[in-house]
Amino acid sequence: MADTPDQKKSDHRSERKRRLLPPPAWWPLPACALLGLAAGGAYGVLKAPEYAATSYVVAVPNETTEPATALGFAQAYGRIATSSSTLAYAQPRAGISAQRLRTQVRAETSPDSPMIAITGTSKSPSEAADIANAVADALSLSSNQAAKNTGVQLLLFNQAVAPSDPASPSAALSGAVGLCAGGLLGGLWLLARPARRKEQGTGRPVVEEYASLPAQGEHTETKEKESVR
Repeated sequence: MADTPDQKKSDHRSERKRRLLPPPAWWPLPACALLGLAAGGAYGVLKAPEYAATSYVVAVPNETTEPATALGFAQAYGRIATSSSTLAYAQPRAGISAQRLRTQVRAETSPDSPMIAITGTSKSPSEAADIANAVADALSLSSNQAAKNTGVQLLLFNQAVAPSDPASPSAALSGAVGLCAGGLLGGLWLLARPARRKEQGTGRPVVEEYASLPAQGEHTETKEKESVR
């Protein structure tokens, strides 16, 4: 028996409904994870690699100075390693402007040893080493001018060399971080959606309850009618 036109239309509508089924409730999790993976991988590929080289300077006390004093001066010299006066000494050897030099060098000290680590960063390995060595030499030169008064002298302990591997994360690592971050955002989205529905569901009965209450004018009119009766 052949199908009637109405049956064909109903079959076509049912097939169309099957095709337009809504996505599963957990779709934000893989979608956000894939977006994070793509964004992290693109960042790792497009961003230029950055290199870091470190030079070490040690504070040495003289014969009449206690070792604890050298440790204190190492902390103080570490704070002025990136000051304007030190960078002015280092700028000619580093070969870059003082403003750019300030953003590409950092100094770190240890509370247990009188040593200062000066790290230079750049897109070029040789330039990163030149920055670290220039600032280390400038710090030693400026501090040793007052060595007779302080009793502490700064000596170059280890000179920075051009690194072979970049310090910035690779494209694979950036993609993995983006994948984890995207998955975390997708999971938070899934956790927030039921709470939102619950809040909307609890708000409806309150509206219906207030809507079922009589208005203020109607309440007074009913009271007057009862008193007349």
